[in-house]
Amino acid sequence: MKEAVYIGRNPAAEPDLQQLLHEVALGDQEAFASVYDTVAGPVLGVVRAVLRDVAQSEEVAQDVLVEVWRTAPRYRADRGTAINWILTLAHRRAVDRVRSVEAAAARDTKAALLDRTPEYDEVTEQVESRLEQEQVRRCLRTLTDLQRQSVTLAYYRGLTYREVAEALALPLGTVKTRLRDGLIRLRDCLGVTA
Repeated sequence: MKEAVYIGRNPAAEPDLQQLLHEVALGDQEAFASVYDTVAGPVLGVVRAVLRDVAQSEEVAQDVLVEVWRTAPRYRADRGTAINWILTLAHRRAVDRVRSVEAAAARDTKAALLDRTPEYDEVTEQVESRLEQEQVRRCLRTLTDLQRQSVTLAYYRGLTYREVAEALALPLGTVKTRLRDGLIRLRDCLGVTA
């Protein structure tokens, strides 16, 4: 009879992970050391395949092995082998790290965009301002010459009623009336409610 040849480790020499996990669940540190020695390589391999980054892979592999220590009582042999349970933990933790890194990058990108985004939309503000200016010009054209001159002098040049009356060589009462009538027509034309 020929002796079996094994590539890599001899399975007969492997410790019984299921039994070791049972002992780890009871707090046996020596059993955990055996589990650690047995699965550290495969765990790092699974994590490294997902993450590709050596430093992150080592960190996640350590987290997985700590999780094995903490959650050993949850292992159920009827659901699969011990190594598959541990490697599933490793894969899930590695995928979680990828998602976490991607989410952090997305948050950073979003924050950077928000930093560059003005507090208001300048283009929209300019367009709205131009539209409003055009509407005011159109409404000013509906006023009589005297109303338009009075409004222009008072509100665009900042003259007082008396200064407007002097500039137009009109009585003060007439200027006040023309200004009032002109503003009422502007209000109605612009659709402003009082």
